[in-house]
Order: sequence, then structure tokens, then C-alpha cells
Amino acid sequence: MSLIASGLDTAAPEYGARRAAMLAKLDDLAAEHAKAVAGGGPKYADRHRERGKLLARERVELLLDPDSPFLELSPLAAWGSDFPVGASVVTGIGVVEGVECVVVANDPTVRGGASNPWTLRKTLRAADIALKNRLPLINLVESGGADLPTQKEIFIPGGQVFRDLTRLSAAGVPTIALVFGTSTAGGAYVPGMSDHVVMVRDRAKVFLGGPPLVKVATGEESDDESLGGALLHARDSGLADHLAADERDALRLGRRIVRRLNWRKLGRAPGPVTAPVYDEDELLGVVPEDLRVPFDPREVIARIVDGSDFDEFKPLYGDSLVTGWAALHGYPIGILANARGVLFGAESQKAAQFIQLADQTRTPLLFLQNTTGYMVGREYERSGIVKHGSMMINAVANSTVPHITIVLGASYGAGNYGMCGRAFDPRFLFAWPSAKSAVMGPAQLAGVLSIVGRAAAESRGQVYDEEGDAAMRAMVESQVEAESLAFFLSGRLYDDGVIDPRDTRTVVGLCLSAINNAAEPAPGGFGVFRM
Repeated sequence: MSLIASGLDTAAPEYGARRAAMLAKLDDLAAEHAKAVAGGGPKYADRHRERGKLLARERVELLLDPDSPFLELSPLAAWGSDFPVGASVVTGIGVVEGVECVVVANDPTVRGGASNPWTLRKTLRAADIALKNRLPLINLVESGGADLPTQKEIFIPGGQVFRDLTRLSAAGVPTIALVFGTSTAGGAYVPGMSDHVVMVRDRAKVFLGGPPLVKVATGEESDDESLGGALLHARDSGLADHLAADERDALRLGRRIVRRLNWRKLGRAPGPVTAPVYDEDELLGVVPEDLRVPFDPREVIARIVDGSDFDEFKPLYGDSLVTGWAALHGYPIGILANARGVLFGAESQKAAQFIQLADQTRTPLLFLQNTTGYMVGREYERSGIVKHGSMMINAVANSTVPHITIVLGASYGAGNYGMCGRAFDPRFLFAWPSAKSAVMGPAQLAGVLSIVGRAAAESRGQVYDEEGDAAMRAMVESQVEAESLAFFLSGRLYDDGVIDPRDTRTVVGLCLSAINNAAEPAPGGFGVFRM
């Protein structure tokens, strides 16, 4: 074994300060998650229950296998927007009859389950995860359709929901719709384009136009049930494959459908699993609150990989980037982790070679981000930092093995790209509460604007307004700081969720298990290019 020798001093004052800061962030995270769980609030939850209906999360819980994990996705979607945290929909990966599935559940306690722009983005991300990882998709449907005041942001891109359902089916990935309530207009196509459809008797309503619209358009008088009730669709239109007596029966039927899929994974099976030697609770004290202070990512690796066993690759070369091989929950992985933030030419070349080696052995890659970006300056430009950084980014972009990214701390500039940020399409991307991401740090960005403004004033022969400059710098730093925080970024779905550091091993393990539902992607067409 190549056991990582931990140097983390849990008795040191620095460790205690880091741990306290992280726990405070986790308290804030719990408060925001509670808003998503609350949905529309007690008033609307009580009204929903009085109608004899289950809440969205209760439906999910009854659908999943008892005591099985549920990896919730994008729970902070819409954070900081005009819409409620969670975006009126619950999405995640859970186990149904032993099969890992993506579950999408409308929350009718939030504006009747109407879809706002963030609902759409969250739903599309869930479908993307289902397609790329070959996971059956189960929609728990009860929605009033589009949020009409924001229809201009929903209607055109919303067609992708239908496209995704048909592409999943064409790819052999089952799609299942359990309809609990209203599914009107464009929402009617969700069951219409699903492989399997269950409707709840006297509750489910599916039609392109409701009675008022039909009256206006055709003059025809009708009610919900005669126009698009569950019994009509089970007996006459044939849209419903199964007629459920109530919601619990619908969930039972949904589980039965999954059981009959005869599903099997196409990827590799995990090997033996060994717990890390070091306590995962100690992860709370690894990352400094001030991200300008470096930390050793090996302390994180030691607490998430099997047996804390890590075979480091090129440990003496390009040492501000740690690379190496490990296993996590029995799955082999390659790891790239920033050690001192800045990426130099040597680190970039090392990363490119390591990524190509992982591609050659079909080994998934785990990126642990804490980077301020690629190094700048005359010496580094002369030595080819643009060329070397481009080499690393090229390798990341064209690597065909699955990628998982965890943002531990800073994620600035092109370092975000080279370490497989959202634009580079990792299968999954999660962030710690300590994460920050922007084009550059707040002070640096404000400083650049100050220099540009000062140069412009000098070129015009004007006296530079120092007082105005100070005010501008303070305003810019405050804005960039607010917009680089983990909650803000997660609210815009730039990650799949903000997680407790202690859950990192579990979350990555669940992702690796989900990934292996799909067959290994085809390898690239080139061998390893040595530096």
C-alpha cells in the first residue's frame, strides 16, 4: 500500500478555527436546504394534504427502496432569484427495485408546481444526467404548467424537455411518468412521450387545453374528468398504461414497472471496499477560511479514498498539482488536486500526460479544485504558459473517461476550465461550502479595473478621482465576492449541489456507481504524448 501519511494536526488552533468556520457555513447550508424542503410552506402543504395527497418528497421516499440513499441534485436551484429555493421541483438519483434511477418530482405546493426558468434548468440537468449515465428516468407529475409571467424564458428552451424524453427512449433508457394531478398544455407531453404511464384515478388530469381554453377555442363545454381524466385515458385514449386507485398504488405500480425492466449495469463492477484510515470528520478543518492560504489536498484524498491508499504520479515534478491513482468504494479513479492554487507550465504538462494515461486505462477522473488559475508574467509567457495551459485544457476537453469535479476552495480564471469546471461537462460537479468561483479574485478584479481607469484618465490628461476609485473598488469587490460564493453559484446550477465535506466519499461513491450503469465510452484515437 501507498498509505498517505497525514500531517493534519487536529489539536492546532488553526485546525480549530477552520473547523469552526466550516461548521458555521454548514449551518447556513442547512437553513437554505430547509427552505427547499419546506416547499410552498405550511399553509400550502396543509392544503395539499387535506386533499388526500402526498407531498413531493413523500412520493419520492415511497418510490425508493427502504433505507436506500437518495442523492439529491441542485437543491439550491433558484437561490438568490425571485423564485423559491429548490425551484418547485425535487430531482435526484435513487434506487428503485435495486435499479439506480433519476427521479424528477414536481412540488405542487409551490405555485401549483408551475415551472419557472430555474425549474426548467434543473429538470434539463436531471435528464442530461439520466442520458449520459444510462439511468431510467421517473417523472412524478403534478404541475400547473409554465409560470406564465416568465413564459418568454421557458417556452422556447422548454421544448428540450420533450426532445430529451424521446432521446432517452431512443437510447434504450426507460422513461416512466406517474401522474398524480394536473398535467396540462406542454406538460401533457411528459406522459405522452414517456415509455410507461401510470395515472391516479379521479386525480390525474392530462389535456392539451383545459375546459376554459376549449370553451374559448371551440365553444365546447366540458369538465376536467370528461376532457382528460385518468379513466378516460386508461379506457378511451390509451395514454394511460396503468390506472392507479390512489397515490400509493401509483407508486407501487411504478416500482413494479422498474422491476420488470430487467435492468443491468454495463460498466465495471466495483472491487473490494476498504474504509479510509483517517476520520472523515477531520475534513471540516482542512480548508482555510481565507482561500489565499494554501492547504495540502492529500489531507482530503487521505480521508475519501479506500484505505487512504494513493499512488502519486510525478510527485517531484509540477508539485503544485497532485496527481495519482486510488480506489473509492471499490472503483478505480485517477485524481488531480491543486496543492498551491497556481498552475504553472510543468503542472499543465503533468496534468495532460496523466489525463491521457487515465484515458488509456479507461479510469474515471476526480478533479479536486482549489486553483487561482494559470500563472501570469513575462517569464511565464516566455516559457509558454499559454501553450502548456492549452495542452491541459485540450486534454480535459477531449478525455473520454467520466469526470467528477469537487470544488473545495478557489476556482478562478482558466484554472476552472483546466480542472474540469461546468463548461467542460463533468458527469457530476459538487462544491464544498468553502468554494468560490469567478473570473478572478475580487481584489484582483477591482485592481484591474482601477489600473484601466487610471490609465484612461492619464491618457485624457485628467486628474484621477482617488476617492471615486476607492468607492469603485469597494463596490466591485463586494459584488464579485457575493457572486462567487457557493450558494450563489449553486443557485444558478453551476454545480449539482453544495455538500458537507464529510459526505464527499459517499457522494463520489454514489456518482461512480451511477456512472457505471453506462458502458465505458470508446477510447480516443491517440496514444500518450510525452512532454
